[in-house]
Amino acid sequence: MLFKKFLKDYLSFSKRDRLGLLSLLALSTFIYFLPRYFAKPKEPFPLKERAVLIKAIDTLALSQQIKFKSTSTEETAEAYQYEFTEAKSFTSGELFQFDPNTISPEGWQKLGLNERTAKTINNYRSKGGRFYKPEDLKKIWGMPEGFYERVKDYISIAPVQKPFEQNAIAKPVHEKPEKKTIAININEADTAAFIELPGIGSKLAFRIINFREKLGGFYSVDQVAESYGLPDYTFQKIKFYLNANGVVKKINVNTATKDELKIHPYIKWNLANAIVEYRNQHGNFESLEELKNIVLVDEAMFNRIIHYLSL
Repeated sequence: MLFKKFLKDYLSFSKRDRLGLLSLLALSTFIYFLPRYFAKPKEPFPLKERAVLIKAIDTLALSQQIKFKSTSTEETAEAYQYEFTEAKSFTSGELFQFDPNTISPEGWQKLGLNERTAKTINNYRSKGGRFYKPEDLKKIWGMPEGFYERVKDYISIAPVQKPFEQNAIAKPVHEKPEKKTIAININEADTAAFIELPGIGSKLAFRIINFREKLGGFYSVDQVAESYGLPDYTFQKIKFYLNANGVVKKINVNTATKDELKIHPYIKWNLANAIVEYRNQHGNFESLEELKNIVLVDEAMFNRIIHYLSL
């Protein structure tokens, strides 16, 4: 009684318990087989390919053995020996001076080469090949070993011009003629004369002449450097071709108006006004040295304008 009660109390399951147990069992089984389902199967292809490769190698070896046996006749053996000996051997022929670029196939055979190698050399030359030095003979395909050492002291090659040297001679070189520069007088030269100077184009030539006209002429070569847009390095190149002969135009300080004075590049409005006002207050200038009494005229300014003023 007690045992039956024990079994009934502890080993009996309700419907809900049985469903839970079955669900747990199904889940465990699913989890167990899940990795095997997604894992990639091991494919026996490498082993299969290896077997096929081994079989192919065995078949090839067997066919080679059969071919070797079937071609081991006396005729084939003689042909094989001919190929080997004819390409790699030579006879002790006659030695004489020769040019490998001109010697005939018969001449090669006379030296001891076989007919096939002589034809190879002749074909090489017929396609434009040339020997430029004795060592080039060793580059011929099938040249028997030892042949070059036997004949090298008898090789005499006439000078041969290489293809690239011919092309180099074909193109003439055109040299740009140099400008012949002569000395010019900067107070008389026109635009064409200035353009002949190194580094001077039409624009710079026009600017130099325009500046000269405004000044009334150059009293010094160094004044050319003040032309608008003229680089100093260009002036340094041309200054040795310049000279400043001739006289410059001068302005009378006792009669000139402010407008006449101000147009000069060295004087301009402020100084022109000061000169006329000084003259109005003190009368006409007795000497050009009196200009130094004007505040705007220092020593440097006086030395610049004195060349363009008169009484």
